[in-house]
Amino acid sequence: MTLVKDQLNVVGIQADLVWEDPKANRNYFEKEIREHSKETDLIVLPEMFTTGFSMNASTLAEDKEGETLIWLQQMAADCDVALIGSIIYTENQHFFNRLFFVEPNGQTHTYDKRHTFTLAGEHEVYQSGSELLQVSYKGWQICPLICYDLRFPVWSRNTTDYDLLIYIASWPVKRVNAWDTLLQARAIENMSFVVGVNRIGKDANNYEYSGHSAIIDYLGESMSNLAPNQVGIVKARLEKKDLLNVREKLGFLNDRDQFTIE
Repeated sequence: MTLVKDQLNVVGIQADLVWEDPKANRNYFEKEIREHSKETDLIVLPEMFTTGFSMNASTLAEDKEGETLIWLQQMAADCDVALIGSIIYTENQHFFNRLFFVEPNGQTHTYDKRHTFTLAGEHEVYQSGSELLQVSYKGWQICPLICYDLRFPVWSRNTTDYDLLIYIASWPVKRVNAWDTLLQARAIENMSFVVGVNRIGKDANNYEYSGHSAIIDYLGESMSNLAPNQVGIVKARLEKKDLLNVREKLGFLNDRDQFTIE
């Protein structure tokens, strides 16, 4: 029987990633996951959390037998918590920026980043995804997306009544105002909780990241956030009853436009 919860306890881990060093990053996140998993349902890690936002896919890509997927499944089981993060992945001779949603029971869901970041040449290395992912976890409908997807509201439009929208990112400091603004906009327009987890630090390409990870409620109000360049977590208890009551009272989602994506 699937456990249904009115409350969902969520943690996002904001970290300074070690460039192209999966083992070092896994070791770091293992410590953090174990520390913050108590009384937590879901822990969110940044985009490409084992390597940083690297285009060196031919060297760093993992497959279904890779250490990171096995590690995610083991950590989820050991700590009785669902985990979300993306890695460089290879399948059928293609590379993907692939997000994994791993449940404690080992069930694993995947999402390939739809909007590859052309400004950095991501589209020249990684295959773009074509399917949204919506996971039913403990009675919550969750839609996880990746970084640049945040700029495209049609892709994330709440046509399926999800409760929680998640963005994992390597979002640079020079455009962090857009990150802050768009996270809030996605929450308001979709009447959904939003979790955004970004990294900090500087990578080998000299790109700087300042974090600004946040948890935002369905009206656009901040529930948890981190100061710029701060290692740490965002954490909140999400209340589904409150979400559904406000949706019913205001009725904004009832007036959604109908559309198709090509």
